[in-house]
Amino acid sequence: MSEPRLFKPLDIGDMNFTHRIGMAPLTRLRASQDRIPTSLMKEYYSQRAAVPGTLIITEGTFISATCGGFPHAPGLWREDQVTAWRAITNEVHRKGCFIFCQLFAMGRAADVETARREGVDIVAPSAIPMEEGATVPRAMAFDEIKQVVRDFVDASKNAIRAGFDGVEIHGANGYLLDQFIQDVSNDRTDEYGGSVENRNRLVREVIESVVDVIGPKRVGVRLSPWSTFQGMRMADPIPQFSNLINSANQFNLAYLHLVESRISGANEVVGHESLDFAYDLWNGLFLVAGGYTLQEAHELVDRRIHKDIMVIFGRYFISNPDLVFRARKGLEMSAYNRETFYVSGSAVGYSDYPFSAEYLESIFTE
Repeated sequence: MSEPRLFKPLDIGDMNFTHRIGMAPLTRLRASQDRIPTSLMKEYYSQRAAVPGTLIITEGTFISATCGGFPHAPGLWREDQVTAWRAITNEVHRKGCFIFCQLFAMGRAADVETARREGVDIVAPSAIPMEEGATVPRAMAFDEIKQVVRDFVDASKNAIRAGFDGVEIHGANGYLLDQFIQDVSNDRTDEYGGSVENRNRLVREVIESVVDVIGPKRVGVRLSPWSTFQGMRMADPIPQFSNLINSANQFNLAYLHLVESRISGANEVVGHESLDFAYDLWNGLFLVAGGYTLQEAHELVDRRIHKDIMVIFGRYFISNPDLVFRARKGLEMSAYNRETFYVSGSAVGYSDYPFSAEYLESIFTE
């Protein structure tokens, strides 16, 4: 019997992946209060680089001090942050893996108390709150929108200096770029709103500007057309996201990262909408996330979609640092504990999940 396609190699630029399972960007709140990656984070990412040739995508990382408003998330606009991230990327590379940094801005999704403490304005494309009773954001001025593009560029250059193999532009899950894309959060009437093309303008400008400074094979983009997380989900996302995907095709990016409809943020929901429209449009590599089981991943990659796909695992990568090894060997996955996902500064539920006995035996006998 031939080897499943899920475990066959896949190349992106100069990166040679030994399989088609990747680690999702996962909010974990283990950075310091002043947004510096910690030694605990180094241990965590090192553990999950257990199998050489694995792609790891970091948690969402702020592009600037003014784009934050969420506690204990890391940043990438200061030299001390670059230095701390470099220790992590060096360790991941030492173990033969690849690591992209997910870059984002909060927009109206910012935590009110954190934003107030840090002196960050809660802004968005329009003065539309995330939900009834939530803080009404201030609509961004034209020059502030242009500054976001510059901040993405600066953070991307810092990411390369910090040793990352590339960056993922976070245009999903109701954060700032997603807020511009969708009409539920963007009712502007200038060049950044009012039409499909205008709502996509900021994301296109970010992609183009970042590609110009670090190259297309170091850039991926994440989208969640069907997600209702953080007040999102326009009535018919297909025309909007089709336009964006067609536009992004021209840049020859490293990948397009899509989130299935059955995931809303970190939670599973009932969702039956399909990503088939995107599969038909995108010309390059897909990363696909959505609460996949190993069997479902095999079904997607080996039988359902005949394109290059890497399946992205999140919660089970939290509780199984050797997830790829276990998947290859058919071993049982350890259960995760959702209550310890976001315990700031704690190793509990973060770096204390065990490797399988079989994995430990394999590395001791190499």
